Amino acid sequence: MPTTLSPELQKHLSQLAPDAPMPALFVGHGNPMNAITNNDYTETWQLLGQHLPKPKAILVISAHWLTEGTTHIVTNAHPRTIHDFYGFPEALHRIQYPAVGAPDLAAQIIQMIENPPISGDEQWGLDHGAWCVLKPMFPAANIPVLQLSLDIHSTPQQRYDLGKQLQTLRHQGVMLIGSGNLVHNLRQMNFKMPYQGYDWAQQYDTALAQWIEQNDLPALLDIEQLPSTALAHPTLEHYWPLLYILGSRLETERVWYFNESLDLGSISMRSMVFSGN
Repeated sequence: MPTTLSPELQKHLSQLAPDAPMPALFVGHGNPMNAITNNDYTETWQLLGQHLPKPKAILVISAHWLTEGTTHIVTNAHPRTIHDFYGFPEALHRIQYPAVGAPDLAAQIIQMIENPPISGDEQWGLDHGAWCVLKPMFPAANIPVLQLSLDIHSTPQQRYDLGKQLQTLRHQGVMLIGSGNLVHNLRQMNFKMPYQGYDWAQQYDTALAQWIEQNDLPALLDIEQLPSTALAHPTLEHYWPLLYILGSRLETERVWYFNESLDLGSISMRSMVFSGN
C-alpha cells in the first residue's frame, strides 16, 4: 500500500487559493519512535509539510489527552513538550517541540463553543500524539499550536458535533489535525520480520476507509456495533480524534489517503487530508 503522497494530492495542495479553507487532517501517528526515525511515514509527513499551506495556527486533537466530564483546551503561551511514554530511548525523551501557544485563539474557541462548554488548561502542553507528527511536518516549530482534549464521556455524535462547530476555524486559516489510528491494538503487535498486517486489521482498516470515502456517518458513528471493533480498538481513544475531523469536513470536500499501511501488524497508519472538491 502507498506510504507517500499521491501526485494528485501534491498538485491539489499547490493550487489551493489563498482564501481557501485550511485543509483538515487525520494522521495515524503510531509508534513514538517515528519522531526520531527516518522511515516511509516520517518522510511522507515531511513531504506533506512542504506542500501544505502554512496555517496561522494548528489545533491538534490527540488520542493521548483524556479528560473526564469536560473538554479542555491548552491556553499556555508556551506549551511544554510532554513525554507521555516509558521504556523508550533517552534520545526520544530529549526531543523538544518549542512551538508557541495560541492563548487568544483558545479564548476565542472557549467563547465560541457553548455546547459542550470548554475549559482553559495551562498545565497541559503538547503530548507525543501532537509533536511526533508536527516535528517532521513543521520542523521549524514556527506555527502556534494548541491542543483540545478528549472528554471520555462524550458520545460519538457529540464528538462529531463539536468538530462541526470547529469547522469555522478552517476559514480563519487554522489547521485542524486529529492524531490517532484507525486500528490500534498494542497487545497484538507483531515484532517478527516481516511485519505483516493481520487479516482482521487489514479488513477493518479497509472498511473504515470505504465508509470515510462514502461519508457513511451512521456507520462511522456506531463502530462499537461491529464485533471486530473490540479487537481493532481494545479502547477507543485512538479512533475518537477522527470524529472531530469528520465533523469539520465541508460538504464539497474529498478525502486523499496516505500512509495506507499497517505497522507492526496491528497499527493502522492510514492518514488522510480533507480539502477541496
